[in-house]
Amino acid sequence: KTPLVLVACGSYSPVTFLHLRLFEMARDDATFNTQFHVIGGYLSPVNDRYRKLGLASAKHRVAMCDQAVDDTSDWLMVDPWEARQPRYLPTAQVLDHFDHELNTVRGGADVVVVDPRTGERRTEKRRVRIMLLAGSDLILTMSEPGVWAEKDLHHILGIYGLYIIERSESELDQTIFSSSSVHSRSPLALYRHNIHMVEQTVRNDVSSTKVRLFIRKGMSVKYLIPTVVIRYIMRHGLYRTADRRRSSLAQVAPGASSPALAGPSGTSTPRPASAAAAAATTAAAAPAPAPTAAAAAPGDAHPQHAEAERERAKGREDERGRRDAASSSPAGAGAGPGAVEDAEMACG
Repeated sequence: KTPLVLVACGSYSPVTFLHLRLFEMARDDATFNTQFHVIGGYLSPVNDRYRKLGLASAKHRVAMCDQAVDDTSDWLMVDPWEARQPRYLPTAQVLDHFDHELNTVRGGADVVVVDPRTGERRTEKRRVRIMLLAGSDLILTMSEPGVWAEKDLHHILGIYGLYIIERSESELDQTIFSSSSVHSRSPLALYRHNIHMVEQTVRNDVSSTKVRLFIRKGMSVKYLIPTVVIRYIMRHGLYRTADRRRSSLAQVAPGASSPALAGPSGTSTPRPASAAAAAATTAAAAPAPAPTAAAAAPGDAHPQHAEAERERAKGREDERGRRDAASSSPAGAGAGPGAVEDAEMACG
């Protein structure tokens, strides 16, 4: 099977259980319905240049994501590279970063191949496939003229590919791929084979926006976000007005605190395993192994897209604003983080 790494870009303010479930649903689909073998997944928080209401600093968002995956997963990781950049980066460039780190710097993934005739086992290097993971709203933005730069769509869909998880209030609609919806030479039509759409069988509409609202009102957010994230929010007084800072966030055991941050420049320590560097070995039909604890996340090689659920009407304007800002930067035009935000299933 082809080694696959899933990348979900977003603001993660804060990270929710649904963000983490996206990865699990995509991995299940890849395992049972494709020839891909998922060897790792990365959360890539957007940097602070994305000025969005309710966006905590990158330092806090990376730390919350890091603690969430440390506490709940043995195969998910956090890459702080994009969060550390001084400017906005289009989605295509973020995926290029992962491709460079995993395939150029680390040389791909080690895969054990078994000869069906002799039973002989040998290890060989294989290129890691990178795919963007998001919610189904992303497809809607990609089919809407003017939201994404077409060259970026060709880059993302043609070179990498897309894993889309159905959003509870935005069911997957196959008609967006029909000739009546998109012209035959559009990226969506050209690269339909690179787009994997997964139905969300257990409905979940948790969003970061709702979580922040509950916190501001002093309501419980327990079981909506990981307990370690609740503790971190309480400890740092995030998403609250000053006069309500200590009112109940959730029924969390008193005295519990978040682990101290570690790593250079006060950032959280990346997940202790790189999907490729972990030498995730597997026979063709073997289940996905957990990454080993030997290597670091792709972002480690460099000092240092976006998600967030936007309200439908308001979201389109936000995305166009970010696209215009991107076009004035050295990175060029592109509908990276904003459009992915619109598509992330549970961000606010």
